[in-house]
Amino acid sequence: MHAVRRPPSPAQLRAFVAVAEHLHFRDAAAAIGMSQPALSGAVSALETSLGVTLLERTTRKVLLSPAGERLVVRARAVLEEMEALMEEAEAVRAPFTGTLRLGVIPTVAPYLLPTVLHLVHERYPHLDLQVHEEQTAGLLDGLHTGRLELLLLAVPLGVPGVRELPLFDEDFVLVTPLGHELGGRQGIAREALRELNLLLLDEGHCLRDQALDICREAGRGDAPVTTTAAGLSTLVQLVAGGLGCTLLPRTAVTVETSRSPRLLTGSFAAPAPARRIALAMRTGAARGAEYEELAGALRRALRPLPVRVLGGDDQGLPIGQMSVEQEDLSPSAEQLPSAGGRSQIPRWTGRPD
Repeated sequence: MHAVRRPPSPAQLRAFVAVAEHLHFRDAAAAIGMSQPALSGAVSALETSLGVTLLERTTRKVLLSPAGERLVVRARAVLEEMEALMEEAEAVRAPFTGTLRLGVIPTVAPYLLPTVLHLVHERYPHLDLQVHEEQTAGLLDGLHTGRLELLLLAVPLGVPGVRELPLFDEDFVLVTPLGHELGGRQGIAREALRELNLLLLDEGHCLRDQALDICREAGRGDAPVTTTAAGLSTLVQLVAGGLGCTLLPRTAVTVETSRSPRLLTGSFAAPAPARRIALAMRTGAARGAEYEELAGALRRALRPLPVRVLGGDDQGLPIGQMSVEQEDLSPSAEQLPSAGGRSQIPRWTGRPD
């Protein structure tokens, strides 16, 4: 039977490479901060471990043996890879470095990503943020399989193994075609939804489910849906064309209603129907502390938007209120257009941090 040899240690490899470079024990020992006897012992132990003679020693000089000339190349490569391993581990330990794969739902991405990307660029320049836009079911699958690490979406999810970090609540706004009796009105009762021809997103969008829940709470039955759209932009253009009305989250209003002069918005009476947006991560995620810090930074960055920013705990206690400009998102009666006139959709005028 062959004797089981112990693998070389990093110290043995460093000693061998140092001797190979200096061809002198004293100089090699000084170069790596090791005593000469310890260096000699490390090289001898390496030769025993490998079962080959690496050096030819004489009283006057040290030479590499043929085996030593071949193996020193490998030894250098091993030490370089070990150094790279240590550097990579140090980089992993450093917060907000490396890759972060963020999943975002389509009814959030166009309206919040500018704020998210600006924050990451300015505050976390060494973070490689990769964004994936998908519906909720696909995002949760990606989180569970490890394809995604962090999600930005509507909650509550009620999914085991997923922790939510609430960011903000935002009200829904009623979007109507020009000339509609509810266009531009404030304090609209939820019960008004019972009689509206409400246009919805396709199945699979959480915003569709939220809109249907709001209608049920208002006492509306499950009326058949005859027209749907794959995205909010198409949905709003259908409203502008007179096919019905729809519900938009406040963060989407400025972007989506600015494309047509044939739209009006109306706000609901308090408490208005709303949705909650949060970050979501795997429970016990290795980078959980980083995600919590990111959530806090996002809450501060989102304050200029027409939302109610939430506290850091899972209960989402309000820590900020919407400004006058944020609350007065819909046109007043004086802002409504005359016949043939252009509708005036107020813009959000907050300034970023």
